Amino acid sequence: MPEKVLFKSEEPSSRGDAAKFLRQLADKVESGHVVLKQAGEETSLDLPENLTLEVKAEQEMKPGRAGKMSLEVEMEWTPGEEPKGGVELA
Repeated sequence: MPEKVLFKSEEPSSRGDAAKFLRQLADKVESGHVVLKQAGEETSLDLPENLTLEVKAEQEMKPGRAGKMSLEVEMEWTPGEEPKGGVELA
């Protein structure tokens, strides 16, 4: 089934600003309601009590040079489904 992108943002940020955004997002996730805004556009999400949290660290490999690194955090849910497993921060 095709995906429909409801909201996307990709922009340069300092590590401190990224951490500040994640703290604010964490509070919104805990409340169960997240509103994303950018350039006059707004997307509102109601999060269920139980969801699946995906954390992934990747390195893009390019011959002859260092690859781009990424840390991705994704939350997924399907109404009526139970979450699987869990990850912890060390």
